[in-house]
Amino acid sequence: MPLPHQLIVAGIGTEIGKTIVSATLTEALQADYWKPVQAGGLDDSDTDTVRRLVSNPHSRFHTEAYRLNQPMSPHAAAAADGVTIQLDAFQLPKTDNALVVELAGGLMVPLNDQSLNIDLVVQLGLPVVLVSRNYLGSINHTLLSVAACQSRSIPLVGLIFNGPTVPATESFILNYTQLPCLGRIGQEAQLTPHVITHYARQFA
Repeated sequence: MPLPHQLIVAGIGTEIGKTIVSATLTEALQADYWKPVQAGGLDDSDTDTVRRLVSNPHSRFHTEAYRLNQPMSPHAAAAADGVTIQLDAFQLPKTDNALVVELAGGLMVPLNDQSLNIDLVVQLGLPVVLVSRNYLGSINHTLLSVAACQSRSIPLVGLIFNGPTVPATESFILNYTQLPCLGRIGQEAQLTPHVITHYARQFA
């Protein structure tokens, strides 16, 4: 299934594999990459990780709108730094290239006292690729994430499953949501540009 020229990578929660999926799609689309909010890990950010894993020479890696010091929910990390995240501070990077945007945390993670990640998705106006990972409770988290997008008329391109495969879980999610499975990324002992290039072939 062809992927849109510009898209948002969202996850059903934290530590789901959004950065690995983002690197894979950036490689496949020869896209630019942008993470609007980085909370914690500033010495080795998700942008740094994607830059290391992407081999194609066409990608550019755009600076985050907010770089926060603490590995916390964005609203709390911003408060710890004495700043308030403002939705109107987010503007898509200017590029003629394809673009992969990676959210910080799940769709319902707060950016400030009133706005959530999903509000940023609506503002940016791009379709969403949803990353799911199999664990006890992932069906619930995946269906809730899909429902949240549908309630706001956010276009969902499909699902990517990251990590060990659980056929009963994945088949239920796909049958219930009627969303396509765009691809799968397995559990890898080590992530290298070669591994990312291998998985990127699914989407090329």
